[in-house]
Amino acid sequence: MARKVMLYAISTCGWCKRAKDFLDGCGVAYEVQHVDLLTGEERERVREQVRQHNPRLSYPTVVVDDTEVIVGYDEGRMREVLGL
Repeated sequence: MARKVMLYAISTCGWCKRAKDFLDGCGVAYEVQHVDLLTGEERERVREQVRQHNPRLSYPTVVVDDTEVIVGYDEGRMREVLGL
């Protein structure tokens, strides 16, 4: 069963890039939102989505199946949650 994986990131964040590289390297299909590249209402809407999963609004925030949340770059936790 395919997992729904959303990566909320900042385009200039090194840890966010490492999270993307890890997911890519493991062949995980995911969507990415670079929050800093959004503007206006769309940016606020996405920030609110992140806030629901991670009240500190820190990045990267990885949300799996809308239930599991990994805050920060945590390769071990991503492996665990994604079954890698």
